Amino acid sequence: MSANAALTVRDPWALVPSLGNLDAYISAVNRLPLLTAEEESSAARRLRESGDLEAAGRLVLSHLRLVVAISRQYLGYGLPQGDLIQEGNVGLMKAVKRFDPDQGVRLVSYAMHWIKAEIHEYILKNWRMVKVATTKGQRKLFFNLRSMKHALKAGQDDASTHRSTLTEAEIAHVARELNVKREEVLEMETRMSGGDVALEPQTDDDGESFAPIAYLADDSSEPTQVIEARSRDELAGDGIQRALEVLDPRSRRIVEERWLKVNDDASGGMTLHELAAEYGVSAERIRQIEVAAMKKMRKALAT
Repeated sequence: MSANAALTVRDPWALVPSLGNLDAYISAVNRLPLLTAEEESSAARRLRESGDLEAAGRLVLSHLRLVVAISRQYLGYGLPQGDLIQEGNVGLMKAVKRFDPDQGVRLVSYAMHWIKAEIHEYILKNWRMVKVATTKGQRKLFFNLRSMKHALKAGQDDASTHRSTLTEAEIAHVARELNVKREEVLEMETRMSGGDVALEPQTDDDGESFAPIAYLADDSSEPTQVIEARSRDELAGDGIQRALEVLDPRSRRIVEERWLKVNDDASGGMTLHELAAEYGVSAERIRQIEVAAMKKMRKALAT
């Protein structure tokens, strides 16, 4: 059976074993072929326009390996990988349902958010220790404290590295970075380093044992973060330059003076009144030109 034929059978789900050994499932999904950008776009349009379930199956099947890869980042919580994969698959199906191929983004980038969101919710509901994580900031603290703690210890002397608790300066740094209270950092640190978790270590099919508390994934090189950073850099550089090119000379100069110019004395560009005096119009007219120019630029950036 060819790669394309594998995903065009009447029942594509029959290719993935529903029960049995987890290794067999992972091996099966890793053999499923990936869709090209054209195939993905075509399937997404058929799903959106006519509710084609076969197209939905193709999109889901081709990204099951992504769920498996993401689930490995959360093995340290002591929860079965099979359950993490199951919840991640729910997130993947939600992403497929909402995916818009006309946005110019591949499904792999869009689906990561939904897969991680479902896995996060599952962990928060099933790890008794996380009762403190009720707000958005506290959840962010829960999922980032351990990786931040190890980042702070990196490069310190041996005595500091082996110290389990955070210093006052480190607590203040974590609270500031994650926008939570100092007391919340202390409480979460205590709960994460304490022994009040009644979870037994889980044993997977390979016989390896995972304790309830382990290292959290470092998302500094996480694909969605990298893509977002590249997009911001693109908009701040070439994107702004292209947007400026759609303006007439007067509108472009007004935008540059008002928003893009920084003098050596940090005083910025010209004011509305200074520009009004130069062009012989009112300050309100300059403001109207500026508003119209910004609308044109936003439209140019969106395309």
